[in-house]
Amino acid sequence: MAIISADKAKAEYDVVIVGSGAGGGQSAYTLTLAGLKCLMLEAGRSYDPVNETPMFNTHDQAPLMGNPTPDKPFGFFDATVGGGWKVPGEPYTSVHATPQEEFKWWRPRMLGGRTNHWGRISLRNGEYDLKPRSRDGLGFDWPIGYADVDPYYTKVEMLIGVYGTNEGLENTPDSPPGVLLPAPKGRAAELLAQKHGKKLGIPIISIHRAVLTKHQDYKTIPAKLHPGNAWAQRIVAESMAERSACFWATDCGRGCNVRANYQSTTVHLPPALATGNLDIIPNAHVREVLVGKDGKATGISFIDKTTGKTVEVKGKAVILAAGACETVRILLNSKSNAFPNGVANSSGLVGKYIMDTVGSSLQGHVPALENLPPHNEDGAGGDHFYSPWWLYKEQKAGKLNFARGYHIELGGSRYMPGGNNPVPEDITRGSYGKKFKEDARRYYGSFVGFYSRGEMIPNENCFADLDPKVKDQWGIPVLRFHWKWSDHETNQAAHAETTFAQLIEAMGGTVRDDPHAKRGHNLENPGKIIHEVGGAIIGDDAKKSVCNAYNQTWDVKNLFLCDGAPFASNADKNPTLTIMALAWRACDYLAAEAKKGNL
Repeated sequence: MAIISADKAKAEYDVVIVGSGAGGGQSAYTLTLAGLKCLMLEAGRSYDPVNETPMFNTHDQAPLMGNPTPDKPFGFFDATVGGGWKVPGEPYTSVHATPQEEFKWWRPRMLGGRTNHWGRISLRNGEYDLKPRSRDGLGFDWPIGYADVDPYYTKVEMLIGVYGTNEGLENTPDSPPGVLLPAPKGRAAELLAQKHGKKLGIPIISIHRAVLTKHQDYKTIPAKLHPGNAWAQRIVAESMAERSACFWATDCGRGCNVRANYQSTTVHLPPALATGNLDIIPNAHVREVLVGKDGKATGISFIDKTTGKTVEVKGKAVILAAGACETVRILLNSKSNAFPNGVANSSGLVGKYIMDTVGSSLQGHVPALENLPPHNEDGAGGDHFYSPWWLYKEQKAGKLNFARGYHIELGGSRYMPGGNNPVPEDITRGSYGKKFKEDARRYYGSFVGFYSRGEMIPNENCFADLDPKVKDQWGIPVLRFHWKWSDHETNQAAHAETTFAQLIEAMGGTVRDDPHAKRGHNLENPGKIIHEVGGAIIGDDAKKSVCNAYNQTWDVKNLFLCDGAPFASNADKNPTLTIMALAWRACDYLAAEAKKGNL
Protein backbone atom coordinates (compact mmCIF):
# COMPACT_ATOMS: atom_id res chain seq x y z
CA MET A 1 0.00 0.00 0.00
CA ALA A 2 1.21 3.51 -0.78
CA ILE A 3 0.28 6.69 -2.64
CA ILE A 4 -2.08 5.64 -5.41
CA SER A 5 -4.39 7.05 -8.09
CA ALA A 6 -8.14 7.01 -7.55
CA ASP A 7 -8.70 4.10 -9.93
CA LYS A 8 -6.42 1.88 -7.82
CA ALA A 9 -8.55 2.10 -4.67
CA LYS A 10 -9.80 -1.15 -3.15
CA ALA A 11 -13.46 -2.07 -3.14
CA GLU A 12 -13.78 -1.28 0.57
CA TYR A 13 -11.59 -0.22 3.49
CA ASP A 14 -12.04 -0.52 7.22
CA VAL A 15 -11.74 3.27 7.55
CA VAL A 16 -11.71 6.16 5.08
CA ILE A 17 -9.81 9.17 6.48
CA VAL A 18 -10.28 12.64 4.98
CA GLY A 19 -7.23 14.83 5.58
CA SER A 20 -3.55 14.09 6.11
CA GLY A 21 -2.50 16.71 8.68
CA ALA A 22 -2.29 16.46 12.46
CA GLY A 23 -5.66 14.77 12.98
CA GLY A 24 -5.63 12.68 9.81
CA GLY A 25 -2.00 11.67 10.23
CA GLN A 26 -2.53 10.66 13.85
CA SER A 27 -5.68 8.71 12.91
CA ALA A 28 -3.85 6.82 10.17
CA TYR A 29 -0.94 6.07 12.52
CA THR A 30 -3.14 4.74 15.32
CA LEU A 31 -5.48 2.68 13.15
CA THR A 32 -2.95 1.10 10.79
CA LEU A 33 -0.74 0.03 13.69
CA ALA A 34 -3.86 -1.52 15.20
CA GLY A 35 -4.21 -3.57 12.02
CA LEU A 36 -7.03 -1.73 10.24
CA LYS A 37 -6.95 -1.13 6.48
CA CYS A 38 -7.24 2.61 5.80
CA LEU A 39 -7.65 4.92 2.82
CA MET A 40 -6.56 8.54 3.21
CA LEU A 41 -7.92 11.29 0.94
CA GLU A 42 -5.88 14.49 0.56
CA ALA A 43 -7.24 17.53 -1.30
CA GLY A 44 -3.76 18.65 -2.39
CA ARG A 45 -0.87 17.08 -4.17
CA SER A 46 1.60 14.58 -2.82
CA TYR A 47 4.61 16.12 -1.08
CA ASP A 48 7.98 14.67 -0.11
CA PRO A 49 9.69 16.94 2.45
CA VAL A 50 12.94 14.99 2.29
CA ASN A 51 13.46 15.85 -1.37
CA GLU A 52 11.44 19.05 -1.74
CA THR A 53 12.48 21.08 1.31
CA PRO A 54 14.77 24.03 0.41
CA MET A 55 16.48 23.98 3.81
CA PHE A 56 19.81 25.43 2.78
CA ASN A 57 18.81 27.93 0.10
CA THR A 58 19.74 31.54 0.82
CA HIS A 59 17.46 34.49 0.17
CA ASP A 60 19.45 35.63 -2.84
CA GLN A 61 18.49 32.37 -4.57
CA ALA A 62 14.79 33.29 -4.49
CA PRO A 63 12.73 35.73 -6.56
CA LEU A 64 12.49 39.14 -4.86
CA MET A 65 15.10 37.91 -2.34
CA GLY A 66 12.46 35.64 -0.82
CA ASN A 67 10.09 38.46 0.15
CA PRO A 68 6.39 37.56 0.59
CA THR A 69 4.09 37.63 -2.43
CA PRO A 70 0.31 36.99 -2.70
CA ASP A 71 0.90 33.34 -3.63
CA LYS A 72 3.73 32.86 -1.09
CA PRO A 73 2.75 35.13 1.83
CA PHE A 74 5.25 33.52 4.22
CA GLY A 75 8.16 33.78 1.82
CA PHE A 76 9.29 32.01 -1.33
CA PHE A 77 10.84 29.05 0.47
CA ASP A 78 7.86 28.41 2.77
CA ALA A 79 6.84 24.74 2.90
CA THR A 80 3.30 25.40 1.67
CA VAL A 81 3.56 24.23 -1.94
CA GLY A 82 -0.20 24.28 -2.45
CA GLY A 83 -2.97 26.39 -0.95
CA GLY A 84 -2.93 29.61 1.04
CA TRP A 85 -5.34 32.43 1.82
CA LYS A 86 -6.86 31.99 -1.63
CA VAL A 87 -7.25 28.65 -3.40
CA PRO A 88 -8.00 28.84 -7.14
CA GLY A 89 -11.46 27.48 -7.90
CA GLU A 90 -12.37 27.19 -4.21
CA PRO A 91 -13.75 30.52 -3.00
CA TYR A 92 -15.51 31.27 0.27
CA THR A 93 -17.55 34.26 1.40
CA SER A 94 -17.82 36.37 4.54
CA VAL A 95 -20.57 38.35 6.23
CA HIS A 96 -19.17 40.98 8.59
CA ALA A 97 -20.01 44.42 9.93
CA THR A 98 -16.43 45.72 10.19
CA PRO A 99 -13.24 44.98 8.22
CA GLN A 100 -11.70 43.60 11.44
CA GLU A 101 -14.36 40.86 11.46
CA GLU A 102 -13.86 39.56 7.93
CA PHE A 103 -12.90 35.89 8.19
CA LYS A 104 -9.59 34.89 6.59
CA TRP A 105 -9.32 31.19 5.77
CA TRP A 106 -5.91 29.57 5.28
CA ARG A 107 -6.21 26.24 3.46
CA PRO A 108 -3.21 24.04 2.68
CA ARG A 109 -3.50 21.85 -0.38
CA MET A 110 -0.67 19.35 0.08
CA LEU A 111 0.07 16.06 1.79
CA GLY A 112 0.56 16.74 5.50
CA GLY A 113 -1.67 19.80 5.49
CA ARG A 114 -0.83 22.55 7.97
CA THR A 115 1.77 20.41 9.72
CA ASN A 116 4.20 21.38 6.98
CA HIS A 117 3.91 25.01 8.01
CA TRP A 118 3.09 25.78 11.64
CA GLY A 119 4.80 27.17 14.71
CA ARG A 120 5.03 23.68 16.29
CA ILE A 121 4.05 25.15 19.66
CA SER A 122 2.73 22.16 21.63
CA LEU A 123 0.95 23.18 24.83
CA ARG A 124 -1.38 21.00 26.87
CA ASN A 125 -4.86 22.22 27.74
CA GLY A 126 -5.46 22.31 31.49
CA GLU A 127 -8.52 21.52 33.56
CA TYR A 128 -9.72 25.14 33.38
CA ASP A 129 -9.58 24.92 29.59
CA LEU A 130 -11.77 21.82 29.46
CA LYS A 131 -14.26 23.03 32.08
CA PRO A 132 -14.43 26.79 31.40
CA ARG A 133 -18.17 27.18 32.00
CA SER A 134 -17.84 25.63 35.45
CA ARG A 135 -15.22 28.28 36.21
CA ASP A 136 -16.82 31.48 34.91
CA GLY A 137 -20.29 30.57 33.61
CA LEU A 138 -19.46 31.29 29.96
CA GLY A 139 -19.20 29.03 26.91
CA PHE A 140 -19.31 25.27 27.25
CA ASP A 141 -17.72 22.54 29.34
CA TRP A 142 -16.22 19.55 27.56
CA PRO A 143 -17.67 16.12 28.48
CA ILE A 144 -14.12 15.03 29.36
CA GLY A 145 -11.59 16.27 31.88
CA TYR A 146 -7.83 16.59 31.93
CA ALA A 147 -7.41 13.06 33.31
CA ASP A 148 -9.01 11.69 30.13
CA VAL A 149 -6.57 13.44 27.81
CA ASP A 150 -3.41 13.41 29.95
CA PRO A 151 -2.14 9.94 28.89
CA TYR A 152 -2.70 10.79 25.23
CA TYR A 153 -0.81 14.06 25.54
CA THR A 154 2.08 12.02 26.91
CA LYS A 155 1.96 9.49 24.07
CA VAL A 156 1.84 12.22 21.42
CA GLU A 157 4.75 14.09 23.03
CA MET A 158 6.86 10.94 23.09
CA LEU A 159 6.00 10.11 19.48
CA ILE A 160 6.53 13.51 17.85
CA GLY A 161 9.25 14.80 20.18
CA VAL A 162 8.55 17.98 22.18
CA TYR A 163 11.14 20.13 23.94
CA GLY A 164 10.46 22.25 26.99
CA THR A 165 10.53 22.43 30.78
CA ASN A 166 8.11 21.69 33.61
CA GLU A 167 7.43 24.80 35.67
CA GLY A 168 4.48 23.80 37.87
CA LEU A 169 2.43 26.87 36.93
CA GLU A 170 -1.33 27.21 37.33
CA ASN A 171 -3.33 25.57 34.52
CA THR A 172 -0.10 25.06 32.57
CA PRO A 173 0.20 21.27 32.78
CA ASP A 174 3.58 19.62 33.18
CA SER A 175 4.57 16.45 31.36
CA PRO A 176 5.75 13.32 33.21
CA PRO A 177 9.47 13.24 34.05
CA GLY A 178 11.63 12.25 31.10
CA VAL A 179 9.02 12.93 28.41
CA LEU A 180 10.10 16.40 27.31
CA LEU A 181 13.32 16.88 25.38
CA PRO A 182 15.90 19.41 26.62
CA ALA A 183 14.91 23.02 26.00
CA PRO A 184 17.26 25.19 23.94
CA LYS A 185 18.85 28.21 25.61
CA GLY A 186 17.24 31.59 25.25
CA ARG A 187 18.44 34.08 22.68
CA ALA A 188 19.47 37.63 23.55
CA ALA A 189 16.06 39.29 23.17
CA GLU A 190 14.31 36.43 24.98
CA LEU A 191 16.74 36.55 27.90
CA LEU A 192 16.36 40.31 28.19
CA ALA A 193 12.57 40.03 28.15
CA GLN A 194 12.73 37.28 30.78
CA LYS A 195 14.90 39.44 33.04
CA HIS A 196 12.59 42.44 32.91
CA GLY A 197 9.40 40.38 32.84
CA LYS A 198 10.16 39.25 36.38
CA LYS A 199 9.98 42.87 37.55
CA LEU A 200 6.46 43.09 36.12
CA GLY A 201 5.37 39.72 37.53
CA ILE A 202 5.22 38.16 34.06
CA PRO A 203 6.69 34.62 33.93
CA ILE A 204 8.75 34.06 30.77
CA ILE A 205 9.80 30.44 30.49
CA SER A 206 10.87 27.80 27.97
CA ILE A 207 8.11 27.04 25.50
CA HIS A 208 7.07 23.54 24.42
CA ARG A 209 7.71 22.94 20.70
CA ALA A 210 7.69 19.85 18.49
CA VAL A 211 11.36 19.91 17.51
CA LEU A 212 13.97 17.28 18.40
CA THR A 213 16.77 18.84 20.43
CA LYS A 214 18.37 15.41 20.71
CA HIS A 215 17.93 12.07 19.01
CA GLN A 216 14.84 10.21 20.18
CA ASP A 217 15.21 7.13 22.36
CA TYR A 218 13.91 4.77 19.69
CA LYS A 219 14.90 1.72 21.74
CA THR A 220 12.49 2.32 24.63
CA ILE A 221 9.75 4.74 23.52
CA PRO A 222 7.96 2.38 21.05
CA ALA A 223 7.29 -0.14 23.82
CA LYS A 224 5.68 2.60 25.91
CA LEU A 225 3.50 3.66 22.99
CA HIS A 226 2.46 0.18 21.89
CA PRO A 227 2.81 -2.25 24.82
CA GLY A 228 2.40 -5.87 23.84
CA ASN A 229 2.57 -5.15 20.11
CA ALA A 230 6.07 -6.12 18.96
CA TRP A 231 5.17 -5.60 15.29
CA ALA A 232 4.11 -1.98 15.88
CA GLN A 233 7.11 -1.36 18.13
CA ARG A 234 9.51 -2.47 15.39
CA ILE A 235 7.91 -0.22 12.77
CA VAL A 236 7.86 2.82 15.05
CA ALA A 237 11.44 2.21 16.22
CA GLU A 238 12.70 2.11 12.63
CA SER A 239 10.92 5.38 11.82
CA MET A 240 12.20 7.11 14.96
CA ALA A 241 15.76 5.96 14.32
CA GLU A 242 15.73 7.75 10.97
CA ARG A 243 14.96 11.14 12.52
CA SER A 244 17.85 13.47 13.40
CA ALA A 245 18.16 16.19 16.02
CA CYS A 246 17.90 19.87 15.09
CA PHE A 247 21.20 21.53 14.20
CA TRP A 248 19.96 25.10 14.78
CA ALA A 249 20.45 26.40 11.27
CA THR A 250 17.30 26.61 9.15
CA ASP A 251 13.75 27.91 9.25
CA CYS A 252 11.23 25.29 10.44
CA GLY A 253 8.63 26.90 8.18
CA ARG A 254 10.51 25.52 5.19
CA GLY A 255 10.02 21.96 6.38
CA CYS A 256 12.79 19.66 7.56
CA ASN A 257 14.39 16.98 5.45
CA VAL A 258 16.24 15.49 8.43
CA ARG A 259 12.86 15.08 10.16
CA ALA A 260 13.92 17.02 13.25
CA ASN A 261 10.65 18.86 13.55
CA TYR A 262 7.18 17.34 13.59
CA GLN A 263 5.33 17.09 10.30
CA SER A 264 2.69 14.49 9.55
CA THR A 265 4.66 13.61 6.43
CA THR A 266 7.81 12.75 8.42
CA VAL A 267 6.42 11.38 11.69
CA HIS A 268 2.90 9.94 11.31
CA LEU A 269 2.74 8.80 7.71
CA PRO A 270 6.06 6.88 7.34
CA PRO A 271 5.21 4.25 10.00
CA ALA A 272 1.57 4.14 8.86
CA LEU A 273 2.70 3.40 5.30
CA ALA A 274 5.26 0.89 6.56
CA THR A 275 2.44 -1.23 8.04
CA GLY A 276 1.14 -1.94 4.53
CA ASN A 277 -2.30 -0.91 5.80
CA LEU A 278 -2.53 2.58 4.28
CA ASP A 279 -3.39 3.85 0.81
CA ILE A 280 -3.26 7.59 0.09
CA ILE A 281 -5.07 9.29 -2.80
CA PRO A 282 -3.89 12.89 -3.33
CA ASN A 283 -5.80 15.54 -5.32
CA ALA A 284 -9.08 14.28 -3.86
CA HIS A 285 -11.54 17.15 -3.25
CA VAL A 286 -14.25 15.69 -1.02
CA ARG A 287 -17.86 16.42 -1.93
CA GLU A 288 -19.80 14.54 0.76
CA VAL A 289 -20.09 11.70 3.23
CA LEU A 290 -22.16 8.87 1.74
CA VAL A 291 -24.86 7.42 3.98
CA GLY A 292 -26.76 4.14 3.61
CA LYS A 293 -30.43 3.38 4.26
CA ASP A 294 -29.55 2.35 7.79
CA GLY A 295 -28.23 5.84 8.53
CA LYS A 296 -24.60 4.72 8.75
CA ALA A 297 -21.77 6.20 6.72
CA THR A 298 -20.76 4.00 3.79
CA GLY A 299 -17.91 6.04 2.35
CA ILE A 300 -16.94 9.28 0.64
CA SER A 301 -17.69 10.95 -2.69
CA PHE A 302 -14.89 13.14 -4.03
CA ILE A 303 -13.70 14.93 -7.14
CA ASP A 304 -10.52 13.49 -8.62
CA LYS A 305 -8.73 16.73 -9.53
CA THR A 306 -6.50 14.91 -12.02
CA THR A 307 -9.47 13.78 -14.15
CA GLY A 308 -12.35 15.97 -12.98
CA LYS A 309 -14.46 12.86 -12.39
CA THR A 310 -16.56 12.07 -9.33
CA VAL A 311 -15.30 9.02 -7.45
CA GLU A 312 -16.87 7.05 -4.61
CA VAL A 313 -14.90 5.01 -2.11
CA LYS A 314 -16.35 2.74 0.55
CA GLY A 315 -15.42 2.34 4.19
CA LYS A 316 -16.87 0.58 7.21
CA ALA A 317 -16.16 3.79 9.12
CA VAL A 318 -15.34 7.35 8.10
CA ILE A 319 -13.10 9.94 9.79
CA LEU A 320 -13.25 13.60 8.80
CA ALA A 321 -9.97 15.34 9.70
CA ALA A 322 -9.90 17.95 6.96
CA GLY A 323 -9.57 20.94 9.29
CA ALA A 324 -12.45 22.32 11.35
CA CYS A 325 -14.07 24.50 8.69
CA GLU A 326 -13.41 22.10 5.82
CA THR A 327 -15.05 19.35 7.87
CA VAL A 328 -18.04 21.65 8.44
CA ARG A 329 -18.26 22.26 4.66
CA ILE A 330 -18.33 18.51 4.00
CA LEU A 331 -20.93 17.82 6.70
CA LEU A 332 -23.27 20.56 5.47
CA ASN A 333 -22.97 19.41 1.87
CA SER A 334 -23.72 15.78 2.83
CA LYS A 335 -27.48 16.00 2.41
CA SER A 336 -29.86 13.07 2.08
CA ASN A 337 -33.41 12.11 2.98
CA ALA A 338 -32.16 11.05 6.38
CA PHE A 339 -30.12 14.25 6.81
CA PRO A 340 -31.77 17.09 4.86
CA ASN A 341 -29.71 19.73 6.70
CA GLY A 342 -26.40 17.91 6.43
CA VAL A 343 -25.12 14.70 7.94
CA ALA A 344 -24.86 14.47 11.75
CA ASN A 345 -26.81 17.73 12.08
CA SER A 346 -29.97 16.76 13.96
CA SER A 347 -28.96 19.28 16.64
CA GLY A 348 -28.69 22.04 14.04
CA LEU A 349 -25.26 22.88 15.44
CA VAL A 350 -23.02 21.92 12.52
CA GLY A 351 -21.20 25.12 11.60
CA LYS A 352 -22.08 26.85 14.87
CA TYR A 353 -19.67 28.21 17.49
CA ILE A 354 -16.58 28.53 15.33
CA MET A 355 -13.68 30.06 17.24
CA ASP A 356 -10.21 31.34 16.42
CA THR A 357 -7.33 32.44 18.59
CA VAL A 358 -7.48 36.10 19.61
CA GLY A 359 -4.30 37.64 18.22
CA SER A 360 -2.73 41.03 18.84
CA SER A 361 0.81 42.41 18.78
CA LEU A 362 3.15 45.31 19.45
CA GLN A 363 6.72 46.02 18.36
CA GLY A 364 9.48 47.98 19.99
CA HIS A 365 13.06 49.18 19.60
CA VAL A 366 15.46 48.25 22.42
CA PRO A 367 18.84 50.08 22.44
CA ALA A 368 20.34 47.43 24.75
CA LEU A 369 20.21 45.05 21.78
CA GLU A 370 22.13 47.36 19.44
CA ASN A 371 25.64 46.56 18.20
CA LEU A 372 25.55 42.92 19.26
CA PRO A 373 28.46 40.90 17.87
CA PRO A 374 27.51 38.67 14.92
CA HIS A 375 26.37 35.24 16.12
CA ASN A 376 23.96 32.48 15.09
CA GLU A 377 20.54 33.16 16.56
CA ASP A 378 18.54 30.91 14.24
CA GLY A 379 18.05 28.43 17.07
CA ALA A 380 15.23 25.88 16.82
CA GLY A 381 13.49 27.77 14.03
CA GLY A 382 10.90 29.41 16.29
CA ASP A 383 10.23 30.53 19.85
CA HIS A 384 12.51 29.28 22.62
CA PHE A 385 10.64 31.20 25.36
CA TYR A 386 7.05 32.32 25.95
CA SER A 387 4.86 33.56 28.75
CA PRO A 388 1.87 31.44 29.81
CA TRP A 389 -1.21 33.26 31.13
CA TRP A 390 -0.41 34.40 34.65
CA LEU A 391 -3.46 36.31 35.90
CA TYR A 392 -5.90 33.48 36.66
CA LYS A 393 -6.51 34.60 40.23
CA GLU A 394 -7.15 38.22 39.22
CA GLN A 395 -9.50 37.05 36.49
CA LYS A 396 -11.36 34.72 38.85
CA ALA A 397 -11.76 37.61 41.31
CA GLY A 398 -13.35 39.77 38.60
CA LYS A 399 -10.53 42.30 38.47
CA LEU A 400 -10.23 42.17 34.65
CA ASN A 401 -12.77 43.22 32.04
CA PHE A 402 -12.41 40.01 30.02
CA ALA A 403 -12.99 36.43 31.07
CA ARG A 404 -10.25 34.40 29.40
CA GLY A 405 -6.48 34.78 29.12
CA TYR A 406 -3.70 34.83 26.57
CA HIS A 407 -0.13 33.66 26.32
CA ILE A 408 2.71 35.77 24.94
CA GLU A 409 4.99 34.75 22.11
CA LEU A 410 8.27 36.60 21.66
CA GLY A 411 10.00 37.78 18.53
CA GLY A 412 13.41 39.41 18.33
CA SER A 413 16.56 37.94 16.93
CA ARG A 414 19.31 38.34 14.33
CA TYR A 415 17.92 35.99 11.71
CA MET A 416 19.44 36.07 8.24
CA PRO A 417 17.85 39.17 6.64
CA GLY A 418 15.90 38.85 3.42
CA GLY A 419 15.48 41.22 0.52
CA ASN A 420 13.82 44.02 2.46
CA ASN A 421 15.53 46.89 4.29
CA PRO A 422 16.98 45.27 7.44
CA VAL A 423 16.40 48.47 9.45
CA PRO A 424 13.29 50.69 9.32
CA GLU A 425 13.86 53.90 7.38
CA ASP A 426 12.76 56.13 10.25
CA ILE A 427 15.74 54.74 12.18
CA THR A 428 18.36 55.07 9.43
CA ARG A 429 16.88 58.47 8.40
CA GLY A 430 18.05 58.26 4.84
CA SER A 431 21.62 57.18 5.58
CA TYR A 432 23.61 56.01 2.56
CA GLY A 433 26.79 54.12 1.71
CA LYS A 434 29.19 53.55 4.57
CA LYS A 435 26.84 55.22 7.07
CA PHE A 436 23.98 52.94 6.03
CA LYS A 437 26.16 49.86 6.58
CA GLU A 438 27.12 51.13 10.01
CA ASP A 439 23.46 51.76 10.85
CA ALA A 440 22.48 48.30 9.64
CA ARG A 441 25.12 46.65 11.82
CA ARG A 442 24.12 48.79 14.79
CA TYR A 443 20.36 48.48 14.67
CA TYR A 444 19.69 45.07 13.10
CA GLY A 445 18.48 42.71 15.82
CA SER A 446 17.50 45.52 18.21
CA PHE A 447 13.78 45.24 17.42
CA VAL A 448 11.41 43.07 19.42
CA GLY A 449 7.84 41.96 18.97
CA PHE A 450 5.31 40.55 21.41
CA TYR A 451 2.29 38.59 20.22
CA SER A 452 -0.76 37.56 22.21
CA ARG A 453 -2.52 34.28 21.54
CA GLY A 454 -5.71 34.37 23.55
CA GLU A 455 -8.83 32.39 24.23
CA MET A 456 -12.03 33.31 22.42
CA ILE A 457 -15.36 32.51 24.07
CA PRO A 458 -17.77 30.81 21.61
CA ASN A 459 -20.76 32.93 20.67
CA GLU A 460 -23.83 32.51 18.45
CA ASN A 461 -22.68 35.22 16.03
CA CYS A 462 -19.62 33.26 14.87
CA PHE A 463 -20.61 30.46 12.53
CA ALA A 464 -20.44 29.16 8.98
CA ASP A 465 -23.18 28.02 6.63
CA LEU A 466 -23.41 27.27 2.93
CA ASP A 467 -23.52 30.25 0.61
CA PRO A 468 -26.87 30.07 -1.26
CA LYS A 469 -25.35 31.34 -4.50
CA VAL A 470 -21.59 30.78 -4.67
CA LYS A 471 -20.19 27.40 -5.67
CA ASP A 472 -16.69 26.10 -6.30
CA GLN A 473 -15.43 25.06 -9.73
CA TRP A 474 -17.01 21.60 -9.32
CA GLY A 475 -20.44 23.03 -8.51
CA ILE A 476 -20.27 22.38 -4.76
CA PRO A 477 -21.68 25.10 -2.44
CA VAL A 478 -18.96 26.95 -0.54
CA LEU A 479 -18.78 28.12 3.05
CA ARG A 480 -20.06 31.52 4.10
CA PHE A 481 -18.57 32.86 7.35
CA HIS A 482 -20.34 35.12 9.86
CA TRP A 483 -18.40 36.82 12.64
CA LYS A 484 -18.71 39.24 15.52
CA TRP A 485 -16.09 39.76 18.20
CA SER A 486 -17.40 40.21 21.75
CA ASP A 487 -16.13 42.70 24.32
CA HIS A 488 -14.16 39.86 25.92
CA GLU A 489 -11.93 39.57 22.86
CA THR A 490 -11.46 43.29 22.21
CA ASN A 491 -10.75 44.00 25.88
CA GLN A 492 -8.30 41.10 26.00
CA ALA A 493 -6.41 42.48 22.98
CA ALA A 494 -6.25 45.92 24.61
CA HIS A 495 -4.86 44.42 27.82
CA ALA A 496 -2.23 42.51 25.84
CA GLU A 497 -1.04 45.59 23.97
CA THR A 498 -0.80 47.56 27.21
CA THR A 499 1.23 44.72 28.73
CA PHE A 500 3.53 44.64 25.71
CA ALA A 501 4.16 48.36 25.97
CA GLN A 502 5.10 47.91 29.63
CA LEU A 503 7.48 45.08 28.73
CA ILE A 504 9.16 47.06 25.97
CA GLU A 505 9.61 50.07 28.23
CA ALA A 506 10.91 47.90 31.09
CA MET A 507 13.56 46.61 28.67
CA GLY A 508 14.62 50.22 28.11
CA GLY A 509 12.96 50.40 24.71
CA THR A 510 10.35 52.48 22.95
CA VAL A 511 7.12 51.27 21.39
CA ARG A 512 7.02 51.40 17.61
CA ASP A 513 3.35 52.17 17.20
CA ASP A 514 1.00 55.07 16.67
CA PRO A 515 1.13 56.86 20.06
CA HIS A 516 -2.47 58.01 19.58
CA ALA A 517 -3.81 54.57 18.72
CA LYS A 518 -6.43 53.04 20.97
CA ARG A 519 -5.25 49.85 22.63
CA GLY A 520 -6.75 46.78 20.95
CA HIS A 521 -6.51 48.22 17.46
CA ASN A 522 -4.04 45.50 16.47
CA LEU A 523 -6.63 42.74 16.96
CA GLU A 524 -6.16 40.33 14.05
CA ASN A 525 -8.98 39.24 11.77
CA PRO A 526 -10.70 35.95 12.61
CA GLY A 527 -8.88 33.09 10.94
CA LYS A 528 -5.66 35.06 10.61
CA ILE A 529 -3.91 33.13 13.41
CA ILE A 530 -4.88 29.88 11.61
CA HIS A 531 -6.19 28.26 14.81
CA GLU A 532 -9.88 28.02 13.90
CA VAL A 533 -11.75 25.27 15.74
CA GLY A 534 -15.35 24.37 16.55
CA GLY A 535 -18.30 23.99 14.21
CA ALA A 536 -19.21 20.50 15.43
CA ILE A 537 -18.76 20.75 19.17
CA ILE A 538 -18.31 17.88 21.59
CA GLY A 539 -20.77 17.39 24.46
CA ASP A 540 -22.74 14.96 26.63
CA ASP A 541 -26.18 15.77 25.15
CA ALA A 542 -27.06 14.90 21.53
CA LYS A 543 -29.45 17.84 21.37
CA LYS A 544 -26.76 20.35 22.36
CA SER A 545 -23.70 19.00 20.55
CA VAL A 546 -22.60 17.18 17.41
CA CYS A 547 -20.07 14.70 18.85
CA ASN A 548 -19.84 12.62 22.01
CA ALA A 549 -16.82 12.30 24.27
CA TYR A 550 -14.95 10.19 21.68
CA ASN A 551 -15.35 12.56 18.71
CA GLN A 552 -18.05 10.19 17.44
CA THR A 553 -21.05 11.92 15.89
CA TRP A 554 -24.26 11.29 17.79
CA ASP A 555 -26.31 10.73 14.62
CA VAL A 556 -23.93 8.44 12.73
CA LYS A 557 -22.05 6.05 14.99
CA ASN A 558 -19.39 5.13 12.40
CA LEU A 559 -18.56 8.77 11.56
CA PHE A 560 -15.83 10.42 13.65
CA LEU A 561 -14.43 13.97 13.53
CA CYS A 562 -10.71 14.01 14.36
CA ASP A 563 -9.64 17.61 13.77
CA GLY A 564 -10.50 20.84 15.61
CA ALA A 565 -14.21 20.78 14.72
CA PRO A 566 -15.33 19.07 17.98
CA PHE A 567 -13.57 21.65 20.21
CA ALA A 568 -16.07 23.08 22.70
CA SER A 569 -13.65 25.84 23.66
CA ASN A 570 -10.48 27.32 22.21
CA ALA A 571 -7.93 27.79 24.98
CA ASP A 572 -5.00 30.18 24.65
CA LYS A 573 -2.93 27.04 24.04
CA ASN A 574 -2.30 26.26 20.37
CA PRO A 575 -4.74 23.49 19.32
CA THR A 576 -2.54 21.04 17.37
CA LEU A 577 -1.28 18.93 20.29
CA THR A 578 -4.84 18.56 21.57
CA ILE A 579 -6.09 17.62 18.08
CA MET A 580 -3.55 14.78 17.97
CA ALA A 581 -4.25 13.62 21.53
CA LEU A 582 -8.01 13.50 20.93
CA ALA A 583 -7.54 11.80 17.55
CA TRP A 584 -5.41 9.07 19.15
CA ARG A 585 -8.02 8.63 21.89
CA ALA A 586 -10.90 8.53 19.39
CA CYS A 587 -9.11 6.00 17.18
CA ASP A 588 -8.30 3.72 20.12
CA TYR A 589 -12.05 3.75 20.81
CA LEU A 590 -12.91 3.24 17.13
CA ALA A 591 -10.54 0.27 16.84
CA ALA A 592 -11.94 -1.32 20.00
CA GLU A 593 -15.54 -0.83 18.83
CA ALA A 594 -14.69 -2.22 15.38
CA LYS A 595 -13.29 -5.40 16.95
CA LYS A 596 -16.55 -5.79 18.91
CA GLY A 597 -18.57 -5.34 15.71
CA ASN A 598 -20.29 -2.24 17.07
CA LEU A 599 -19.62 -0.02 14.06
